[in-house]
Amino acid sequence: MTIDWWTLAIQVVNVVVLIWLLKRFFWRPLSAMIEQRRAAAQQMLADAEGKRSQAAAVLADIERTRAGFASEREAILTAARDAAEQTRRAMLAAATQEAAALQAAARAAIDKQHDAAEQAWTERANLLAVAIAQRLLARLEGPAVNAAFLDWLLQEVRRLPENVRHAIAADGVRLEAVSAAPIGPSDQERCRQLIGDAFEGHPEITFQVDAALIAGLELRGPHLVVANSWRADLNRILSDLAHGKRP
Repeated sequence: MTIDWWTLAIQVVNVVVLIWLLKRFFWRPLSAMIEQRRAAAQQMLADAEGKRSQAAAVLADIERTRAGFASEREAILTAARDAAEQTRRAMLAAATQEAAALQAAARAAIDKQHDAAEQAWTERANLLAVAIAQRLLARLEGPAVNAAFLDWLLQEVRRLPENVRHAIAADGVRLEAVSAAPIGPSDQERCRQLIGDAFEGHPEITFQVDAALIAGLELRGPHLVVANSWRADLNRILSDLAHGKRP
């Protein structure tokens, strides 16, 4: 094989010229364009990194805001629960107090009704007892009973103060002797004499009849009433029973 050195040299020169042309008119603009694109890419990456940092900061702010919202929500829920618990306790206390008041009122009403019923039955029992006593005592009318009541009347008169007895026995004073049954003329004179002796005077005495006395002899005047009968005794007993006293 024979090498043509002139041809080879021309080819080498062509290659060198081509490389120089490419380097001057192609690689430099291309390199500048690549560098420009690389710089633009780096700038875009830097901008993206800045935006990513900004987004991260915004996300951090959002997370902090969400955390604040959660804390505030928890505080609101806690305050609401506390308020609801206080309201529940207040309502429970008010309901308990109202129930106690209603129970006390009901107990007081029951006690009042019980006392009223007991009082009514006591009064009925007392009235029945007095009615029975009246019917029994009405059968005991007789001289011995009249004499006993006359003696009790004289004792009551003698117990009066002396000035009162003298004032009642003064002239012009009229007294009524009231009996459950009529008194005969002779017994009336005897009663006048005994009553006048008890007063230490001579009062004017008239006689009246009142069957409601059941038995007894009462003396009535302008300023004097000597209740001396079974009706008066029964009324006094009934009053004592109504006030819880023993007869």
